[in-house]
Amino acid sequence: MTKLPILYSFRRCPYAIRARLAIKISGIQVELREVLLADKPKALLDCSPKGTVPVLVLPDGSVIDESRDIVLWALNQHDPQNWLSPRSATQEEVNSLIDVNDSEFKLHLDHYKYADRFPEESAESYRQQAKNFLQLLEDKLKNNQYLTGNTISLADMALLPFIRQFAYVDKAWFDQSQYKNLHAWLDKLLAEKLFSDVMEKYARWQPAELMQ
Repeated sequence: MTKLPILYSFRRCPYAIRARLAIKISGIQVELREVLLADKPKALLDCSPKGTVPVLVLPDGSVIDESRDIVLWALNQHDPQNWLSPRSATQEEVNSLIDVNDSEFKLHLDHYKYADRFPEESAESYRQQAKNFLQLLEDKLKNNQYLTGNTISLADMALLPFIRQFAYVDKAWFDQSQYKNLHAWLDKLLAEKLFSDVMEKYARWQPAELMQ
């Protein structure tokens, strides 16, 4: 029996969702281990001491513990929808969007979502700080179905989990916000079977010795 790669994941983590989307579309089979971030299993910490997800352990024992690297690992093996080769954008443009998402926007998102942990400013103030990035995406969607044109690219799928998380902090506000194109884009991608498949619920993984 061939040993499968092991993916340590947490269902709601946007980085883990990003990795699962790429792995799912690539058709690569993995053993998914759903973990609790508040009670990380020793097996996860042994292979990646920083204790974040996603973490992919390959059959040869090598470890990939950054979501973007896991995405590239999967899509470089099989990229049936050409996420890595968008028709209307360069890879540099795609990478630039993901870079800003993973740095500036993610910081604003965390402050907005967990505003009680950052009492220096209000949730509304933190939300306002994200407006430049949201408007950038809104503008890109004015004349296109997706962020880099009229076909899905890695930019869409890499940003989707983070925009979803931002929208659901205050869904009523987002639904009536000025970001109409972004709202439609989000609804369209969330309705895809691909997304519902990767959001399937799994029982918490536990080592075999703890299940006896």
